[in-house]
Amino acid sequence: MKKQIVKQLLRECWSRASSSLYTEENPARGQCSVTALVIQDCYGGELCKTKVGEYWHFYNCIDGVYYDFTAEQFVFSIKYLNLATTREEAFADTNALQYAYLSNAFQQCLVKQN
Repeated sequence: MKKQIVKQLLRECWSRASSSLYTEENPARGQCSVTALVIQDCYGGELCKTKVGEYWHFYNCIDGVYYDFTAEQFVFSIKYLNLATTREEAFADTNALQYAYLSNAFQQCLVKQN
């Protein structure tokens, strides 16, 4: 996985269909859980979470490397706790339609990329 390519493909895929908090000014906003799930589907690894304010923020750990593809949504640095979490907990922060949309859109981008 090339982090910069994955990040660019995600930016192409994110929309209001993948997060109700999406804006053109901040496309990563609200995309953390759905993105972490889709990345795990494609690349394996573990799901992680950390507290940001009052909310959980989700991201990935693949082969011992932590990847937070949605960190840019925040205007401050995140203190990562790297707590293990489950798909069920991440799914509780999104919904089936958002997940299906991003999963399909990202898979299509990967096919075009190759």
